[in-house]
Amino acid sequence: MAHFKRLEVYNQLQRTPVVPVFYHGDFEVSKQVLRACYEAGARVFEFTNRGDGAHRVFRKLVEFAKSELPYLILGVGSVVDEATTAVFIQNGANFVVSPIMNPEMAKICNRRKIAWLPGCGSVSEISVAEEFGAEVVKMFPAPGVGGPDFIKAVKGPMPWTNIMPSGGVEPEENNLKEWFSAGAFCVGMGTKAFVQKADGTYDFNAITQNFKYALDFAKQFRQAN
Repeated sequence: MAHFKRLEVYNQLQRTPVVPVFYHGDFEVSKQVLRACYEAGARVFEFTNRGDGAHRVFRKLVEFAKSELPYLILGVGSVVDEATTAVFIQNGANFVVSPIMNPEMAKICNRRKIAWLPGCGSVSEISVAEEFGAEVVKMFPAPGVGGPDFIKAVKGPMPWTNIMPSGGVEPEENNLKEWFSAGAFCVGMGTKAFVQKADGTYDFNAITQNFKYALDFAKQFRQAN
């Protein structure tokens, strides 16, 4: 069962508008990544459904977060169907992110008051998603559907729309400035932020620094604009 209410998810996305997007099949590695992001100030984390048994790792992470990272809102990404949506909700997902716009997933999430962030690549898809209750839509793949210019174009006739670009977001000033200047509600940050050492292991200190920088920049940008 979700530990955070749907509106708490949306409000936290507004307060800490940089979302780590990560998957690893090893619980111990994933646990350390969660902690590294939490120490940076991240309070919303998307664990992606990209491997066999991902729901089992996710369940352990939910229990770990409840006991060790009490303010972390943990959700799942890369979900494309209603059955998988139900499995992850049963395992404690506080929100569900999808690369596609599947209304059947909305029905599952809405019944349990779980935040649903569908992937949209057109104004029509965004409109349908909002009809089904999406408060935030995922723009994916962000560079492929027009990058920051797409957000600007959508926000013109639909200023109420909250867009989270994911894919192509980097922990670097010019990149972050482009997305937030365009009107991004929050951003999903993946591969570029999760630094690995020469031996392939993750550099947890570097990960913390990347997300701290991105979160500090986003908050300062919001205050200044």
